[in-house]
Amino acid sequence: MKFFIDTANLKDIQEAVELGVLDGVTTNPSLMAKEGIKGMDNIMAHYQQICELVDGDVSAEVIGTEYEDIIREGEMFADLHPNIVVKVPMTRDGVKAIKYFSEKGIKTNCTLIFSAGQALLAAKAGATYVSPFVGRLDDIGADGLQLIQQIVDIFSNYGYSTQVLAASVRHVPHLIQCAELGADVVTCPLSVITGLLYHPLTDKGLAQFLADHKKVNG
Repeated sequence: MKFFIDTANLKDIQEAVELGVLDGVTTNPSLMAKEGIKGMDNIMAHYQQICELVDGDVSAEVIGTEYEDIIREGEMFADLHPNIVVKVPMTRDGVKAIKYFSEKGIKTNCTLIFSAGQALLAAKAGATYVSPFVGRLDDIGADGLQLIQQIVDIFSNYGYSTQVLAASVRHVPHLIQCAELGADVVTCPLSVITGLLYHPLTDKGLAQFLADHKKVNG
């Protein structure tokens, strides 16, 4: 499973890089705004900084919703750096744009996936990734993990190369369950990735080892 970090915060990205397990980054306009990044020139410069930090795919989300606007923004992002993946919404025009980008050799991430049918359409159009939102489905009483399982099974049935990128992953159990179900990628905050480090028995065992060492060595 690939680990992507879902943020535009350079400090968090750098920390994940230093941990040695980061495979990529996903962002969106909300995450950019959270970091105070405004204006297209500043946004482009920020994406450039992220790409310089990360040796892996970096999803840059388009703002436009009309086909021509998605194409214009997507090509601009793709020209910025080879690691850029154009993040496109699951809409009629978004699917058409994914087909266009696929034929041009531009990587895409179809976002806001909430059904297996949507994922299937994106895969048929040639999406590099589809991003089903686990946590947001759980928020409305649906089963986000069941959706991951459906998509993984469908893609396996027909040999689609599109990768299942589990998004809106909010805690360690989500991440582990997505791994069990065969998601290709998980994207989450840094806290979820570092949460994998900890277990109370590890802490207890280490404390005991150190205490025993001190007794023996003074």
